[in-house]
Amino acid sequence: MGLFLIETKLTEKLEKTDVQTKVEKLEQSLEEANLIEVQVAKDFSRTFFIFETDNEEKVSNLLKEQQFEVDLVKPVRIVGQDLEEAKKKAQNANYLVEWNLPEDLTMEQYLERKKKNSVHYAEVPEVSFERTYVCEDMSKCLCFYDAPDEDAVKRAREAVKTPIDSITEISSK
Repeated sequence: MGLFLIETKLTEKLEKTDVQTKVEKLEQSLEEANLIEVQVAKDFSRTFFIFETDNEEKVSNLLKEQQFEVDLVKPVRIVGQDLEEAKKKAQNANYLVEWNLPEDLTMEQYLERKKKNSVHYAEVPEVSFERTYVCEDMSKCLCFYDAPDEDAVKRAREAVKTPIDSITEISSK
């Protein structure tokens, strides 16, 4: 089975409990997929799902049935944690940084750069790097952090010399 990022928008304005109910219904209807984690923007504008599946189209259709508008489906790989750890610590993240990767960057170069620069997270001890999902086509990555505020996340990204294309505050569950 492969790992897939599915980014969605909600097609209706919902409260936190409504989103949780939709996710629970989705999980009950999954047959050939495992929901690794779901992260919801604090303003409920976007939702980021990570699934382990061989049939991402079926999962996308199940999301649509729950009124999630699917914006993006991409195969990804996890960096910084294994899948079991990600499941256990999914609630630790409260910020998501998206970085649109340079066109000429390969996965090997990305991983080497990450290994070299990650030691600099120690320069910003109030921020905890959790994990990254890198799109297999090297178009972008999503990095999850536990941090006191957005400025701390920006300082952490500066410390590891990595750009930010967007920061999303994640709703705590």
